Amino acid sequence: MSLIDELIQGGWLKTPRIIEAFHTIKRVDFLPSDLKNLAEANTALPIGQGQTISQPLVVAFMLEQLEPRKGDKILDIGSGSGWTTALLAEIVGEKGKVIAIEIVPELKEFGEKNTKKYNFIEKGRAEFILADGSKGYKKEAPFDKILVSASAQIISPAWKEQVKVGGRIVVPIGTSIYLFIKKSETEFKEHEYPGFVFVPLISDQ
Repeated sequence: MSLIDELIQGGWLKTPRIIEAFHTIKRVDFLPSDLKNLAEANTALPIGQGQTISQPLVVAFMLEQLEPRKGDKILDIGSGSGWTTALLAEIVGEKGKVIAIEIVPELKEFGEKNTKKYNFIEKGRAEFILADGSKGYKKEAPFDKILVSASAQIISPAWKEQVKVGGRIVVPIGTSIYLFIKKSETEFKEHEYPGFVFVPLISDQ
């Protein structure tokens, strides 16, 4: 059984548009050359600089909580290998945009190079920024959705401010994945899903 079928059968992948993106955007294209043979493994893998490409099951779960849609503008924090950025760029389509933020220069370059294989950068559907993701990205705010792919200590006030009312933030805090839905300028609805493991979010604080 293929990895994607496994994720569908396990109930991790449910939404047709997200499933389609998993089929189109090949994980193998985002792995270092010595690990390409492990692309179908449902496990996190090292991509250098002490960082990992997340476990497919976790990426599937986070994208399902994020509910990305056609035309969305999404901030992808801790973009690493570029895999989530490319998945999101595929989902948001031609009218959408994904801003990928990575603080480690080597990884920003690696993710950008990988995502270029799908022409998303030249089409303007994905843009990579070398910056501290904990501050969000004010220049392009507000965002429909914010995805954070490394474990934060707390939810950054900048993210709360930079997401639209009705928007969603999916972020690992400690060993839980949290979904925050912005109900009004000051009010958020919060859901916690415990039992996950992430590398810590690097910030320049």
